[in-house]
Amino acid sequence: MQTVEEISRAIMADPANQQYTAAGIEPLFHVEPTATILIISQAPSRQAQLARTYWHDPSGDRLRQWMGINADEFYHSGRIAVLNLDFYYPGKGKSGDLPPRRGFAEKWHAPLLKLMPNVQLTLLIGAYAQRYYLPQRRRTLTATVQHYADYAPYFPLVHPSPLNYGWMHKNPWFEERVVPALQRPVRVLVDA
Repeated sequence: MQTVEEISRAIMADPANQQYTAAGIEPLFHVEPTATILIISQAPSRQAQLARTYWHDPSGDRLRQWMGINADEFYHSGRIAVLNLDFYYPGKGKSGDLPPRRGFAEKWHAPLLKLMPNVQLTLLIGAYAQRYYLPQRRRTLTATVQHYADYAPYFPLVHPSPLNYGWMHKNPWFEERVVPALQRPVRVLVDA
């Protein structure tokens, strides 16, 4: 079995990632052998990539709030791991960040997942992660998130980006019902 360091070096050596490696940008992900919670989203934000810290942005602040944990628990508990569909910031598009590159997750998730045998809850944040990991999802992101209980051990969520505040305002059931349902297992798994 490969180590995290070996896989990280292979990612950086991959010709598809040469523009990032040449610029001194390392892939942004976090593998914990003791992780019980895995967070999968589309890609790091520009701010997180510049800080070289996953979920180091306003979206991360909101995600931690939804999870009911503080920054110390998020970064230092040994219970949280982070894999995105792409480990590099993809750039800006017309209405937000560009989508993750195709084929990236297919290439790199499997060897990294083998290093985390204790994951019991996987948060799928946003439509890209849900499309990749939930082939039987509902037709819309909203319907998939409403029926989160159907997908255990996956837990589909809307992205906590400030761009989605309008969605949250239109869907008050999310913070009323889904967030408390998320916080219960997160607290159990972080404290275990």
